Amino acid sequence: MVRLNRIYTRTGDAGETALGNGERRSKADLRVETYGTVDELNAVIGLARLHAGEALDRMLARIQNELFDLGAELATPDTGRKLEFEPLKVVDTQVERLEAEIDAMNARLEPLKSFVLPAGSPAAAHLHHARTVARRAERLMIALMAKPGEPVAATAIRYVNRLSDHLFVAARIANDEGRGDVLWVPGGSR
Repeated sequence: MVRLNRIYTRTGDAGETALGNGERRSKADLRVETYGTVDELNAVIGLARLHAGEALDRMLARIQNELFDLGAELATPDTGRKLEFEPLKVVDTQVERLEAEIDAMNARLEPLKSFVLPAGSPAAAHLHHARTVARRAERLMIALMAKPGEPVAATAIRYVNRLSDHLFVAARIANDEGRGDVLWVPGGSR
């Protein structure tokens, strides 16, 4: 499927890169920024995995693979032209799996009585960081979709939206199932 025998190609030295369909775009293009942010999200999840327990690590490993699929989807916009390959797409069952995992993890947690600060255990802190990057990726996907001729699939947007919720609940799980959450104290430093 993927074969990389050279890491550098020099084709991007002038500030352009190729999309999955071969189209050249500026590296400052919103589509490139969007799938680059998904890549950043994947890297932050990799950091969280260094501190995750076995079950959470398995979920995050699968999510990292799904994020590569999402990046490939964003890098190959549907222009209506026939491609020589079947482009990857995020599918509804992936969104549904995230929802099921959120529900299962959330069932183990006490309801929140305040907002949670992005802190606690190392895994939780990295998961909260990942959550914020997921939210940024989602905002970029929405901005991209708003541009004429820049399609973004609704399923892809639902996936990233649900993923940020998943990462929030996973951070609480990583914080000793919520017992180690650091709660916001409104006006607490006055």
